[in-house]
Amino acid sequence: MHSYIVPLVSFACVSLVMIVVWIWAYRIKNAGVVDIFWAFNFTVIAAVIWLMAEGYDARIKVVCILSGLWSLRLGIYLLKRVGSHLDVEEGRYKQLREEWAPNANRTFFIFFQAQALSNVFLAIPFFITAANTDASLTMLEYLGASLWFVSIVGEGIADWQLKKFKSNPANKGKVCEYGLWNYSRHPNYFFQLMIWISVFVFALSSPYGWISILCPITIGYLIFKVTGIPMTEEQAVRSKGQLYIDYQKTTSVFFPWVKKAN
Repeated sequence: MHSYIVPLVSFACVSLVMIVVWIWAYRIKNAGVVDIFWAFNFTVIAAVIWLMAEGYDARIKVVCILSGLWSLRLGIYLLKRVGSHLDVEEGRYKQLREEWAPNANRTFFIFFQAQALSNVFLAIPFFITAANTDASLTMLEYLGASLWFVSIVGEGIADWQLKKFKSNPANKGKVCEYGLWNYSRHPNYFFQLMIWISVFVFALSSPYGWISILCPITIGYLIFKVTGIPMTEEQAVRSKGQLYIDYQKTTSVFFPWVKKAN
């Protein structure tokens, strides 16, 4: 099988998913559902790799299990979060809807397809390693897989702590400073970046694995400059006001082990 078949089939599948999701988003007027299926699409890609890739079976299983575990955990978390208020679109998507008016729905269609393309782009390390026929796992792969798993757990803990904080009615309108959020304003983003760094480490032992460096670089750029921290903090300041501004003064923007002095 040609090496480009698995990525092409993967893109066809996730693109179709995003078309269906866009139709749903159009009907309920909530583009935020794209986040849910962006996460779940990595499970779709893992399934395609599992069924079609021709590399070393053990390596394929590690890639598919870890990517599927992360994808399902994040997807289910977002399904619960976004699904709890389908009638209310999240602030950042409201902002985009206003900026893209009067052609917001058409632009959102392009945006949804771009998300599908980003799924496939970020899965480059998966495609590379799943095509590796070397019948043994290297120390780099063991290291990458271990770091990958720890990062999945860390991201899950950060999301759970935020959810627990928000579930308490007494915290309405307050800023979460619970657990990891006491040290970093974005521990979830920190572990998300660590996931892609660990994927890169895992891929390094495979031919052309160095290409995977594009993934953590891209994720890092998005987190720090585009849709991650900038949009999240702008929305937090709009919704929390001075409380969040004070929080910014006492916490690290990113690294969870750094606590600023009051």
